[in-house]
Amino acid sequence: MADTTMLLLLLLLNLSLAVGPAEGFYGGSMTFTPGKRFPDGSVEMHFYYRESSRGHCSSQVSWICDSGICGVLTNGEPMETNSSAQNLWCQSEVHMATNVSSNGPFILSSSGCCWEGNVQGVGGWTLHTRVDAGLRSDTRSPNRSPVSAAIPNIRIPQNCFQNLQLLAHDPDDDVVRCRFNDANCTLCHQHPNIHLHQESCTLHRTDTLALGVHVFELILEDYLVSNTTVTEDNGVFFNNSIPLSQVPLQFGVELLPPAQGCVPGVNKPSFLIPTPLNGDVHHAAVGQAHKITLRAQISDNSIFDFQVSGPSNMSKTLTSLSNGVMMATLTWIPQETDLYRHVPVCFTAETLHSQSEMRCIIVVVAKSRVLSGEAKVICDNNSISIAVSKASMEGIDQNWLQLRDPTCSLTSNQTHILGTMSLNTCGTTMDDSGDFIVFKNEINSFENPNAVITRRNQVKFGFSCQYPKIASVSNSYINHKSDYIFTESSFGTFSYSFEVFTDSSFNSQVDPSHYPVQVQLMDKIYMGIQARTALPEVTLFIESCRATPEDNPFSPVFYDIIKDGCVTDETVMTYPSDSTKYNFEIQAFKFTGGFDEVYISCSVILCAKESSNSRCAQGCLGAVARRRRRDVSQETARHYITQGPLRVARQTRNSAASNDGGFLHMSTSTGVFAGLFIVAIAVMSGMLLYKVKRTRSVDRMHLLSTF
Repeated sequence: MADTTMLLLLLLLNLSLAVGPAEGFYGGSMTFTPGKRFPDGSVEMHFYYRESSRGHCSSQVSWICDSGICGVLTNGEPMETNSSAQNLWCQSEVHMATNVSSNGPFILSSSGCCWEGNVQGVGGWTLHTRVDAGLRSDTRSPNRSPVSAAIPNIRIPQNCFQNLQLLAHDPDDDVVRCRFNDANCTLCHQHPNIHLHQESCTLHRTDTLALGVHVFELILEDYLVSNTTVTEDNGVFFNNSIPLSQVPLQFGVELLPPAQGCVPGVNKPSFLIPTPLNGDVHHAAVGQAHKITLRAQISDNSIFDFQVSGPSNMSKTLTSLSNGVMMATLTWIPQETDLYRHVPVCFTAETLHSQSEMRCIIVVVAKSRVLSGEAKVICDNNSISIAVSKASMEGIDQNWLQLRDPTCSLTSNQTHILGTMSLNTCGTTMDDSGDFIVFKNEINSFENPNAVITRRNQVKFGFSCQYPKIASVSNSYINHKSDYIFTESSFGTFSYSFEVFTDSSFNSQVDPSHYPVQVQLMDKIYMGIQARTALPEVTLFIESCRATPEDNPFSPVFYDIIKDGCVTDETVMTYPSDSTKYNFEIQAFKFTGGFDEVYISCSVILCAKESSNSRCAQGCLGAVARRRRRDVSQETARHYITQGPLRVARQTRNSAASNDGGFLHMSTSTGVFAGLFIVAIAVMSGMLLYKVKRTRSVDRMHLLSTF
């Protein structure tokens, strides 16, 4: 009996050692990137796995080869990246590597027990990572995975959970989508009151969530864009409907009791300049310290820390400033093994009872520091101009520089590289930073995609303009689109205006203060596009116009008005104008499904008049449009400009069709009362008339009797 008991105890002990701690798993994320390629054709693959847990750091994960040829996976020791002072939570990172001799896909997986106690009752967890080691035609290297991460401990008051935007970055510029863990939804632990927007990787609350920890198990997938192929052992593979890779992103969100308010800067910390924006890309160099500055403020409480999810050897220094402001300086020195990595860094500002929004950025590691020239930035009401000193960037050719939007290049004079853009073009982003609205962009270099080598230094630096919130710039930017300004090397600086006019003379614009523009269904709407440039002989071409119910020309819900240079809406009427103007009329409409607003977005091109092969000269191409190489000296890039919203007024309804029950009841009661009142008046009039007649008759008889 004693031997049996001892054997049972040993079995239980071995089982507990195999599955790890009974509880405490709090999520994990994985990224991978290819490394060296060897003469025999094999390639290194590097994996970086971050794991969060409640309590002390203790990894529960052991990755195994689930399918395919994975090579021999070597594991490094877990390195702590961040933890709380009271050991309430911890995050660690493990670096793993393998040499892969096959160009085919393989899958790594891990599973175990147990999640931290949670609302859904989720116990075990499963992690999958799919790798495709085939060679991409654009990078001549195996695919790199999407990059994401999350802080160890996300805390949100129950009444303050609206949206949670997650990092979804791809080093190869592939399309990234998020979905719940299990495609068959048997183990995905979805939330009935949470909607996942797959394209933006955003969680949106649709109804009240229970207090406690909520488990989120997501998969990030990257999809090829057109003109990219992947060569595997069995031939060429290209299918943009199948993901190249899959990496897990799992985390918990703790719903706290409701807070007195959810106002950033008052009830919860709000980030201030120069805190990076969510999705920003930083550039670091091997062996050189890279610093990230975080600043946050709160008035109703005090910030005691910044929670950070970053690489294992990143340090943090806190500095308390005046007026409830706390600053953190993150310092990281990338090592040789970090070369070419895209490293996620996520952070929040912490108080005892609240937490700021979570922001995540990417730090790209290069061999040497990228160039950042001396620049002068001019901030106008609706545009930003930048002049970069050539002396500070010796040997740099502006023809290989671009703004955040790759269709926006730069021009130059003898001393400076120049660029001008409006607040809504060339990839300019807007950020609400306390008392200011900040518009940001960046200049970066690019390479010939067909070149194997380069002798140009890499260039990357950002610039921004900030405007007080009391200025009208925010309303102008949000409600009425100001002029769209671009700079291109062959055309210099040019702009487009897109306006709504009051009548067919196209002389009087609708005042910006009257946006959104109120219209009735079937009203005639007069819109005009005009190009402004210093070049004398140019032609404006409208390649497409589409309507969308939101301020996004690539919205999945759209209606084509002009397509491939051809008018497709039967109510459109164009008006004669000069070569740099396009005036047209269209009847007002609205989208089905409860949408009341309409935005009109057009893609426009500016061409040299004498060019017979430009897109402008081709005109309407219809369904047989053929691909052609753009002539940068004869035409600009295709730029998208948007105007709106046009708000369709709700139709006036009579009382019988009204959805206002009180109004319907009052209208009916009033009608009944009026009818009864009229009947009563008629009866009383009849009785009075009868009495008068009877009185007159009596009087007549009395008079007759006296004779």
